[in-house]
Amino acid sequence: MTASRTAVRRRALVAALALALAAPAAGTAAAHATPASGAVRATSAEVAAAPWRLPRPTGPYAVGRDTLHLVDKSRRDPWVPSADARELMVSVYYPGRHGGGRPTAYTSEEEARLLLESAELDGQVSAAAYSATRTYARSGARPAPGRFPLVVLSPGFTAPRTTLTHLAEELTSRGFVVATVDHAYESVGTAFPGGRILTCRACGPATEPGMGKVVTEGRAKDLSYVIDRLTGDKTPWRHARMIDSRRIGAGGHSIGGAAALATMTTDPRVRAGVNMDGSFHTDPAGIGGRPFLMLGTEDEHTPGRGDGVNWDRTWEGLDGWKRWLTVKGSGHFTFTDLPVLAEQAGLVDPQVPLSGERSQQITRAYVGAFYEKWLRGTSRPLLDGPTAGNPEVAFPRR
Repeated sequence: MTASRTAVRRRALVAALALALAAPAAGTAAAHATPASGAVRATSAEVAAAPWRLPRPTGPYAVGRDTLHLVDKSRRDPWVPSADARELMVSVYYPGRHGGGRPTAYTSEEEARLLLESAELDGQVSAAAYSATRTYARSGARPAPGRFPLVVLSPGFTAPRTTLTHLAEELTSRGFVVATVDHAYESVGTAFPGGRILTCRACGPATEPGMGKVVTEGRAKDLSYVIDRLTGDKTPWRHARMIDSRRIGAGGHSIGGAAALATMTTDPRVRAGVNMDGSFHTDPAGIGGRPFLMLGTEDEHTPGRGDGVNWDRTWEGLDGWKRWLTVKGSGHFTFTDLPVLAEQAGLVDPQVPLSGERSQQITRAYVGAFYEKWLRGTSRPLLDGPTAGNPEVAFPRR
């Protein structure tokens, strides 16, 4: 992660947030891996008044959500050495029964304020309105019967885990347990128990040469620890019985996608991985033929051009089932919630002409098909090649 690339990603985040939001808007809880006290909830009135909404999940299951505070006492935090443990905030989405639970808020107002401030939009957009974006997950929903595959998702650098919400809710509705992870000090602002807001202490060091590998490998340890806590016998998550620990996938956006591959190289429990538009910082050594999906922008990730050179090297090292897909008209944040919010604000970025509607449809379709194929054994011809229904999606390598 060079200083120049980090600066580019940072400007892209600011631009995407500005586009999406610049419109008027109406303790160691990990001891038992139970919902963290202070988890953000929304009232029915707040849900009804939400200025923006994420797309409705399409699967047969309702979506439940727990918020966990996990503390790995075996590691010091890489960004704050004085901290004697590595902390994570995790949203765990699980297939639920319809008709129960309480609405959940998109994010806290303070986290929204910090995100808007980072995009230089504080004072122009209401943090209260942004935090009230309508989601479909419900706190306290009764779990559905059965056992389900687990997918762990890591967001882009400086972006909070909430930016992967529509994908997490969609996968859950299709029958996956999904954990989205906030890595301490790597987002512009994440709420932790005790009223603490941890900001991006990693942003300065990450501009130094070689730090992309450090971030990626650190996140791989984080994701493995999350898997430990959700599936292990020691202090398990309260609904751990829902997870089939033989069927685990990893994925993420930007450096979070790079972390998915890094996790596979060190953790054989992860059977399949997805990188959504992220540069790779580690080699695919030792993944033993396990499948991997690379889904990216056409401009940056065409083979031999731009960051496609980085993907070329990784592609050659993958020795199992693999796909390299590009999406015409997409941008770096196409695979997150941001284009969905931008479209509802009535805004279009001329450099990223793909609509928010198509952005979420494509992301959900291809990422969902990948995990259904490799974690559930379902045939998904969508992954075999171009289709008339998705003319934006090309297969430059397969």
